[in-house]
Amino acid sequence: MSATVIEPTLRVARDGAITTLTIDRPDKLNALDYATIDALTAALDAVEADDTQRAVVLTGAGERAFSAGADITDLAGSIAGGVDRALREIVRRGQGLTRRIEEFPKPIIAAVNGLAYGGGCEVTEAAPLALAAAHATFAKPEIGLGFPPPFGGSQRLPRHIGRKRGLELILTGDPIDAARAAELGLVNRVVPAADLLDEANALAERIVRHSASAVHACLAAVTRGIGLPIDEGLAVEASWFAVTVPTEGVANGLARFRDRRR
Repeated sequence: MSATVIEPTLRVARDGAITTLTIDRPDKLNALDYATIDALTAALDAVEADDTQRAVVLTGAGERAFSAGADITDLAGSIAGGVDRALREIVRRGQGLTRRIEEFPKPIIAAVNGLAYGGGCEVTEAAPLALAAAHATFAKPEIGLGFPPPFGGSQRLPRHIGRKRGLELILTGDPIDAARAAELGLVNRVVPAADLLDEANALAERIVRHSASAVHACLAAVTRGIGLPIDEGLAVEASWFAVTVPTEGVANGLARFRDRRR
């Protein structure tokens, strides 16, 4: 395994085809300050450009927090600067990160190792896959600060878990535990904390054994079609199927099937 640091607040480790990104601000409950958001975006750009890297595991340092959300110091400074500055520095940056995660062409698995509040919950919502440690908790506390979720959470959460259940979390700010998050579909499953990263890497390995073109097409078809009417979604599916037809992945997959038949 090789490890590097992009920013003092982000650790990057590569093990085979899997990159692990660790938000490293445990003294701040891994809050997402602007430097960390920008470092995460840059790290994802690097992973996308590296064909040897096929999947990402995203987690937080320590055992207390995945991420407590946006850094309040940065947030307060931007809000004090007025609407235009707040929209530019908070909303554009935060939504940019979660959109990047949601639309990333390689699978991102959020390994939620503690509390995931505010922006941390929104990152979990944006990730196509998520596992949670048994002690993890999730919350949408932005309403207590006087504003709605600004990193995409007012849109993604109700789409994932339903309008009424999403609104209950957004309007109360009340936390839920990992078991409830799995029941709602916010995470795929709950695992013991000691096994979290091993389970996330095992899930990644089960995905990257398949061709990169197939994985990308599946991610894109689901992400781009999920909010569309069914006929439009089926057209998206057809377009991504067409992209894969001439690929080496299809040729190899069909050859393996024929070999098994023989």
